[in-house]
Amino acid sequence: MQVSTYLKISVGVAVVTIALKTLAWWLTGSVGLLSDAMESLVNVAGASFALAMVTLAARPPDEEHPYGHHKAEYFSSGFEGVLILVAALAIVYAAVKRLLHPEPLEALGPGLALSVLSSVLNGVLAWAMLRKAREHHSMALEADARHLFTDVWTSAGVVGGLIAVHFTGWLWLDPVLAIAVALNIVREALSLLKRSADGLMDHALDPQDQARIEQTLRRFDSPQVRFDHVTTRRAGQRRFVDLHLHLPADWPLGRAAAMRGEVERALMAAVPGLRATIQLLSFDVEAHVDERHGETTS
Repeated sequence: MQVSTYLKISVGVAVVTIALKTLAWWLTGSVGLLSDAMESLVNVAGASFALAMVTLAARPPDEEHPYGHHKAEYFSSGFEGVLILVAALAIVYAAVKRLLHPEPLEALGPGLALSVLSSVLNGVLAWAMLRKAREHHSMALEADARHLFTDVWTSAGVVGGLIAVHFTGWLWLDPVLAIAVALNIVREALSLLKRSADGLMDHALDPQDQARIEQTLRRFDSPQVRFDHVTTRRAGQRRFVDLHLHLPADWPLGRAAAMRGEVERALMAAVPGLRATIQLLSFDVEAHVDERHGETTS
């Protein structure tokens, strides 16, 4: 399935889990279950926005965006991080009110059963989405999957806490648990925001991909072939490498172009989906990069 298909499924599952968790809260009156339902509401908004950004990222380059729209996915994870922060504040507000004015909980059995069912749905979907995100290097899908895993752990904590309330009679455990849930999802939100900002600043490729690139280039090393200024970056699902290929000055243009093409094909085979930009230079020419302006001079 495509990335967009997983996100559509995520929206549908989020709507179902909201219904289940809202019913669980209505049956029990637990502010902990209310906080769990509010986080699922964020799932709907986050998955919907992620779907929109993935659709935008898939658009081909145009005159205003000659390198494509791939970075749109990073806005998705940033947006979802902000939504999670807002949800956390709302949870803390409701929990503090309940902490000051405790209320007895009712129908815990059916409420907990509904919460467990929604967690199973989220867990299965999150596992499948995370595998797909790693396969396609999709930041939007990974952010949504990690948020769903957070939701699963949140629900597990809430269920455990409410079981403790049932056996101890300590009503204050319910709002305290809700506050703990809020703090946990704040941590996840900050992680998403950091990853989003990191991606917008052209992060280097993963160490595994960089190692494959280095290994591929070493195959071509010889007294007549040299590489330098190898830099990599990610933009959404796209991966790029820029490098200088030094060859003897007396090589014919056709031979030099053939070598360049061979290196490019080898890199693309080693890292599927990689876009390589290779600048040809004479073996005795050193290129220098002006880091302030991103310009290359010889």
